Amino acid sequence: MTPLLLGHRGTPALHRENTLTGFQAALDAGLDGVELDVRRLGDGTLVVHHDAHLADGRALPTLRAAELPAFVPTLDAVLAWAVDTGAFVNVELKHEAARPDDRVGRTLDAIRAHGVSRRVIVSSFMPTLLRAARDAAPEIERGLLIHKPYPPLLVRAAMAWTGSAALHPHHALIDAALMTTARRRGWQVNTWTVNDPAEAARLSALGVHALIGDHPDVLLTVR
Repeated sequence: MTPLLLGHRGTPALHRENTLTGFQAALDAGLDGVELDVRRLGDGTLVVHHDAHLADGRALPTLRAAELPAFVPTLDAVLAWAVDTGAFVNVELKHEAARPDDRVGRTLDAIRAHGVSRRVIVSSFMPTLLRAARDAAPEIERGLLIHKPYPPLLVRAAMAWTGSAALHPHHALIDAALMTTARRRGWQVNTWTVNDPAEAARLSALGVHALIGDHPDVLLTVR
């Protein structure tokens, strides 16, 4: 099985990350879709941006939509782009606190409203956000992000509690044992950030479901 290939925040080595220009470039290069980050402005607007602050230091939770730079897209704009292009989208829910706020339900409402529920997976490092997503829209797939080794029992418990379809580990965490566990438990494995052709080949041979990376040309070597 050839893995799904997703541009990490678009094509950050070529274009500003988390922008519509970068997302379109990922598709034009031959990728299947993109991974992106969602944050909430102070006025409730959901926008696509990785950090909690703009480059000039202004905190997103204090801003209104009218104060954003033009290159920062709203989630609605990106989902409309996904409708037009057929892109697969990994929506990562960013957070400032462990307690879920309305960004979870409103993100899922937007995904439903645009009719792309079957081409989206919602991911987060925060299990509480994924649990809220499960409760709000169980039909939209969820992925649990992990960046370091955790006890297997803890990972299994978090996957069950959040009802996640996929585990999203950093690529260095993936080995044959993890993939055996994933297959036994029916999990997909989607991994990031894969920027080396040899690593892409290793992961593809292990049977990962999706590769997320900064360089389309590297990801495309697995095809």
